[in-house]
Amino acid sequence: MGEQQHVKFPQEVIDEYTALGIDVVAMFSAGHLGNRMGVQIAEASADRVVGTMPVEGNTQPYGLLHGGASAVLAETLGSVGAMLHGGSSKIAVGVDLNCTHHRGARSGLVTGVATPVHRGRSTATYEIVITDEAGKRVCTARLTCLLRDAPTAG
Repeated sequence: MGEQQHVKFPQEVIDEYTALGIDVVAMFSAGHLGNRMGVQIAEASADRVVGTMPVEGNTQPYGLLHGGASAVLAETLGSVGAMLHGGSSKIAVGVDLNCTHHRGARSGLVTGVATPVHRGRSTATYEIVITDEAGKRVCTARLTCLLRDAPTAG
């Protein structure tokens, strides 16, 4: 994913995960699928997660950004937010994702911004707004994650 080391995390998140010997950047990355699609996370906190994805390489046969690519970006960003909300004792598992595609994008980067709608003890829901380089809304998504206890070592 190249530039992942430049992700902005709140200091308390860095401290919490570093104390556990966990690589924060790797833990809150786009994962293997996101890497293949060029997803880059620029900023991550429980209050706001921002990431980008190139349109090139993520299009459908008509040359437009594939709706599934928007879904990957949305689920990645919303899941990172939910994981940060849950903290190191929880893992976030997506249980519902819906996406409304408003307009096509043919080139450049799209940017997604995930913000919380609900942050509870057992679930977290994020709205993800994806825009093109002109700032026009391409997709609006909502992701709900179940927060499960993280497996214990040993």
